[in-house]
Amino acid sequence: MTATLLTGCLVLAAGCGTTPPVERASSSTPEKPPVVSEPVTTSPTKPPEAVKPTGDALNVHKVRWTKAKPVSKGRKVQLTWWSGVEPCTVLDRVKVKETGKRVTVTLYEGTGRKAKNVSCIMIAVEKTTTVTLKKALGKRKLVDGAKS
Repeated sequence: MTATLLTGCLVLAAGCGTTPPVERASSSTPEKPPVVSEPVTTSPTKPPEAVKPTGDALNVHKVRWTKAKPVSKGRKVQLTWWSGVEPCTVLDRVKVKETGKRVTVTLYEGTGRKAKNVSCIMIAVEKTTTVTLKKALGKRKLVDGAKS
């Protein structure tokens, strides 16, 4: 081992430098993969689960829908939203308020009565339901009642 004195510092040749020793470079330990800075998103692999209101849920609250599509010549609206698994999360009711200029649709979800003593997993499920309007949607604006 050689020691050299450089401006008041003792430098040892055996332990200096930024290059790892040969023994460490050939280590069998795999390197960690790079960290991904953007979240990974996936598309649903199956169509939304069609559900009907139960009318008897507990702890009911408003839920935002993600898509609304007029069907049956605008006489009905098909709503899609993200929810939890049943019976832990069920559609309680759908409220529809129609005026001459807009149609407000509000989804209400809660815990199903059959969820007593059931383990509920935390997983997102895409659900859909269809509501019938008093008259065709036409040019009226469709509004999510859970946003207000």
